[in-house]
Amino acid sequence: MILYFSGTGNTRYAAQELGHLLDDNNVADMASFFSCGKITESAGERVVWCFPVYSWGVPPVVENFIKTVDFPSASQAKHYMLATCGDDAGLTDKQWRKLMQSRAWRDVGAHTIIMPNIYVLMKGFDVDPIEIVDKKLEEAPFAIKRISESIINGGPDTLIPGAFPGVKSRIIFPWFKKFAMSAKPFHALPGCTGCGLCSRSCPMGNIDMDAEGPRWNDKCAMCLRCYHICPQHVVAYGKSTDGKGVYRKLLSK
Repeated sequence: MILYFSGTGNTRYAAQELGHLLDDNNVADMASFFSCGKITESAGERVVWCFPVYSWGVPPVVENFIKTVDFPSASQAKHYMLATCGDDAGLTDKQWRKLMQSRAWRDVGAHTIIMPNIYVLMKGFDVDPIEIVDKKLEEAPFAIKRISESIINGGPDTLIPGAFPGVKSRIIFPWFKKFAMSAKPFHALPGCTGCGLCSRSCPMGNIDMDAEGPRWNDKCAMCLRCYHICPQHVVAYGKSTDGKGVYRKLLSK
């Protein structure tokens, strides 16, 4: 079984490609299980947890899901991580292993893969230039193939910790979770047509529509799907997104 959480399609793409290479047709969106909190289908011989790296850590929405999901057959499976990141992943693999161990699930292998940057909510962060996007997407299938071979053959982890991984994952990531994950700055700029695409697309069901347009509630996963999917490019996050680009390459794949 391959479980993924994806905001803009990067991780969904990686999960689906990996499923094809592992001959595993059971590729499922974690969000489809959020409301019920349980997975009744068989985990099979292995479970691959696929998610994007959030500021050098496991996304809180994924962390909470792993901690609380009712998944009886998971205890018999081998568990793997496939995390997508824009540049590097810090110690995300260690965080994921601790989560697996907290459930007494067997953590066998952890892998990271570079995909296009999509984070735009802080100063200095923007989407990649198109030539870098194309280069990353061109290289991704080869990286996923290497990861699939490692999983099949019991090979080593393939990780991209980057520089100062301890500082990033043990200091910056906790700060990010505490101070940079509020949905309150989200709003629609003038020019919003009220199409409701942001609301319909939100994996958390966190966006309501009213006469004035979209309204964000307090269940935001900070996946940025609403920002990148808006056809008018009028979803904003305070002033942090002023002049920032969008990433739509894999949104509808």
